[in-house]
Amino acid sequence: MVGIIMGSLSDRKVMQEAADMLTELGVAYEMDIVSAHRTPEKMVEYAKTARDRGLKVIVAGAGGAAHLPGMVASLTTLPVIGVPVKSSNSIDGWDSVLSILQMPSGVPVATVALNGARNAGILAAQIIGAFDPIVGGKLTSYKEALKVKVDEMSRELHQSSAI
Repeated sequence: MVGIIMGSLSDRKVMQEAADMLTELGVAYEMDIVSAHRTPEKMVEYAKTARDRGLKVIVAGAGGAAHLPGMVASLTTLPVIGVPVKSSNSIDGWDSVLSILQMPSGVPVATVALNGARNAGILAAQIIGAFDPIVGGKLTSYKEALKVKVDEMSRELHQSSAI
């Protein structure tokens, strides 16, 4: 199971893409609002009990100062994937990207692109799929479907160029 957390309900539109990707790949998840700044006790409890609750990976999205992924990573040994969210109080998203990306040695957070929750969902599934052959097989099928899409686009390009 994957934990998907975000600092605010306004982050849900972005973070839903991680949930949708996990659903597509058949990976269970839970989703909650956990603010590093407004509910620090809840954040600590969430991170410290994640493994006992059966979580294998945590995907944490945050905008602005974006402390949630790093603070959660400091409290658990589970892999944490950070999703920088371009929020209304963001400096074009750069504050979120750098807050999540620039972690100190010993507290890693895997960081995806700005608003890149879909890739966070895929990465979470890949971590689980490394040990779960069913999820691994679904990921193989997903990657094969990506190849087919590119081949179709290539054919379409060549057909339109021939005219």
